[in-house]
Amino acid sequence: MPISIKNSKLYPKDWRAISVAIRARSGGQCECVAECELHPDHRCVETNGSDAQFAAGKVVLTVAHLNHDPSDCRPENLRAMCQRCHNRYDQPHRQVNARLTRRERKAIEMEYPE
Repeated sequence: MPISIKNSKLYPKDWRAISVAIRARSGGQCECVAECELHPDHRCVETNGSDAQFAAGKVVLTVAHLNHDPSDCRPENLRAMCQRCHNRYDQPHRQVNARLTRRERKAIEMEYPE
């Protein structure tokens, strides 16, 4: 997943090396087991660079923070996930953030009307 400019300062300077290590740990396979709720009793079968079995295109492994804290890069808090699993896992967290962003924008618009 691309890191937003807003969040880039939350990641450690060695994030790239950490990310590579987590993806290497995975052996090239998505490490998701139930986190995305698509396959609750087995590990996801998607492998990096292969044709996606459950989506269009090639599989790209990303690294997910299980607690959604980009500064917490302990190996046990990180999972190599295919984009499909990562997006599904992050969806509730993104919905909350989107709601907060809309609320902040509305407050600014009310304070500084055009």
